[in-house]
Amino acid sequence: MSKLLSPFQLGDITLPNRIVMAPMTRCRAGAGDVPVALNATYYAQRAGAGLIVTEATNVTAASCAFERAPGIYSAEQVAGWRPVVEAVHAAGGRIVCQLWHCGRVGAAGILNGQQPLAPSAVNDDLGLLQVYGQLGNGHYVRIAATPSRAMTLADVEEAVRQFRHAAANAWAAGFDGVEVHAANGYLPHQFLSPGTNRRDDRYGGPVENRARFLREIVEAVGEVVPMGRVGVRLSPTAAYNNPMDPDPHETYGHVATMLDGLGVGFLEIADTNAWAGAPDRTELLKMIKPHYHGPVILNGGLSPDLAEQLVALDTISLASFARLFIANPDLPARIAEGGPFNDPHPVGWYGGGAEGYTDYASLSESDLVAGAA
Repeated sequence: MSKLLSPFQLGDITLPNRIVMAPMTRCRAGAGDVPVALNATYYAQRAGAGLIVTEATNVTAASCAFERAPGIYSAEQVAGWRPVVEAVHAAGGRIVCQLWHCGRVGAAGILNGQQPLAPSAVNDDLGLLQVYGQLGNGHYVRIAATPSRAMTLADVEEAVRQFRHAAANAWAAGFDGVEVHAANGYLPHQFLSPGTNRRDDRYGGPVENRARFLREIVEAVGEVVPMGRVGVRLSPTAAYNNPMDPDPHETYGHVATMLDGLGVGFLEIADTNAWAGAPDRTELLKMIKPHYHGPVILNGGLSPDLAEQLVALDTISLASFARLFIANPDLPARIAEGGPFNDPHPVGWYGGGAEGYTDYASLSESDLVAGAA
């Protein structure tokens, strides 16, 4: 029997298989960044995953790298998420909400005129920051990042409260847990990396101080969601959004030990450089696994065959897939059958409606089309 398709206990969450749907920004929230019925259809189609991690979901209006991404900080957003969660549960799935603060990755034009927040005002690399907005004609385009300002201690403390509030909202909406997004050059990652964190207070300098923000977030989230249902996403070697860490081994050895001690339910390790064909998976696992003894999910450039090998060898506990889940809503069933696998359409990655989002055929639908032909 395929180990990838076998059940697994992920912290407090019982999974029917080890295939995880990775968080993927799709930018289809409605007014006020409220999830809509189309989002419920999309997630419910993919409920065969052992676990769904939602698209990155803003914990505050001060966070926005991708316009039309959803939020989880307002009552209206919580009400919008409930039907999404209910649809996934009705289809037999499990879903956790990824909590997101973009920090310096933002633009005043999609932040209601506000300046992005950051550990330090590092603004000599704005051309490397990935910020996107939707034009009036509906096209989704990259836009210029706005220079950020250094957060005050009050700002830092408020950001921790925002993560806690968002986690409580996710729990109230019925999610099975949450994942703290501390990867891809966003705010917790910015605090971890000395290139973007040049503070001289208790949140800057040695790695213990740089990791304090993430520690406080996880501790605060664990006050409102059982820690066995809390995950953290890390991308130690990511070039995306230029987090600039000259010694990720030191940083993430400490971070993994810290998260192990806090008892988080799982870590998702994002091999972000695999997007560009330069995978770091072996090095990443060397950084994390000696220090963290809970379940490890690996994401980035994995094929089903490679994922099966890594899980069978206990190199990882679970594998998360992104692009394969865009094009194959019933991915676990297709893996069980050995394919075939749909290729993603060239449209619909960000923004828009059903096209490239909910219009991919399942195996059963493909069979019906073939039979009709």
